[in-house]
Amino acid sequence: MSQYRSTPVASTEMPKGIPYIVTNEAAERFSFYGMKGILVIFMTKYMMDSSGNLDVMNDEQARQWYHTFTSAVYFFPILGALIADTLLGKYRTIMWLSVVYCFGHFALALDETRTGLFIGLSLIAIGSGGIKPCVSAHVGDQFGKTNANLLEKVFGWFYFSINLGAFISTLLTPWLLANYGPGWAFGIPGVLMALATLFFWMGRNVFIHIPAGGMDFIRETFSKEGLGSVAKLFIIYAFVAMFWALFDQTGSAWVQQADRMDRHFLGVEWLPSQIQSINPIMIMIFIPIFNGIKALKWPGIYPLMNKVWALTPLRKIGIGFFLTVPAFLIPAWIESQLDAGASVNISLQLLAYVMITAAEVFVSITCLEFSYTQAPKKMKSLVMGLFLLSVSLGNIFVSIVNKVIQNADGSSKLAGADYYLFFAAAMAVTAVLFVPVARWYKEHTYIQDEEDAEPNPEPTPA
Repeated sequence: MSQYRSTPVASTEMPKGIPYIVTNEAAERFSFYGMKGILVIFMTKYMMDSSGNLDVMNDEQARQWYHTFTSAVYFFPILGALIADTLLGKYRTIMWLSVVYCFGHFALALDETRTGLFIGLSLIAIGSGGIKPCVSAHVGDQFGKTNANLLEKVFGWFYFSINLGAFISTLLTPWLLANYGPGWAFGIPGVLMALATLFFWMGRNVFIHIPAGGMDFIRETFSKEGLGSVAKLFIIYAFVAMFWALFDQTGSAWVQQADRMDRHFLGVEWLPSQIQSINPIMIMIFIPIFNGIKALKWPGIYPLMNKVWALTPLRKIGIGFFLTVPAFLIPAWIESQLDAGASVNISLQLLAYVMITAAEVFVSITCLEFSYTQAPKKMKSLVMGLFLLSVSLGNIFVSIVNKVIQNADGSSKLAGADYYLFFAAAMAVTAVLFVPVARWYKEHTYIQDEEDAEPNPEPTPA
């Protein structure tokens, strides 16, 4: 293997590899959210059989497929983490699985049947899921103790790039689907994934490459400290799973609801899938509002709250849980109005998106930084994988619920507003139970060791 720097340099500056990672993430997230954003509409309106005839799914079937796929995407991080931490290291794991990821996109673009859907989603789940814990852990690996104070800012940028890519793609891909069909709508995200892979490769010579832990990883994982860290974090992630059960329905149940609403807003008739773009644009607005804007002398919501109440990561997560409850009560009310025959404008869904996006800032961004800092040094990818497993568990729960509520005659046991009220109640119970758990958890921070800032030999090109 080529010789790259394996420990961060002692520095107060931003690591040189960060721009490549952030650019890669923006392009990769464009590909993922663009594809994912149109899945439900594709399955219910566009999917064909092998003879070229329509072969679409009903709403419950589409939600079941959507959340099963999402669950698989967030299950495979465990596999990717194990490969990275024991065998290949994060960089090579990301590169190889990115190629698998690209093939998945092109399978969807070239085959509009259930077979193409299954093959494409399977490859994307393996590729996208496998690189997820490696990319976020790779971000943290670029930092040492002297610039660890920049981690919160960089994870904010990281999340900003995710949502910039998601915003553009959730506007563009529904338009491509409506005007040019599934081939273009799935093909363009495939091209962006290929570009993401290229951007990441271009940064290879400036990255910090933490080598695979091998047996050291096994020893650390199964040590008393390693097992204790995993056990404590898994308890936290079990609660986080319920947040994802609700949040990820913005791409399924909320899209289906939008399809029945008056979508004329701001002088434009929005496509049902396009309304999801509200989430990433609000994320990009909220991140500076929460963290502060020096140019405007705005201190930020977090610093202001911290003056009144010490704002630990777990307290942030708990606040996000409570915000998610009213975010789901709004679509419950909308659904009751639609069932009563009223015409409801799509602008009313925007308030729900604003609330669940604020909850996402409190929960998801905080969990990224928290997971990295709480993971022992050779277990960074594994712990990131465990965090992402919470997304999988949440979506498994939604998939099971949608299977169970289907009646033989095609009706639902949780019809109308009852569907949303069920999940709002589940989230409320979760939020209340999380309070004593957050008080019980004791934090222990782990940051990578670093080298002195000495001239470094030029790395050997890959």
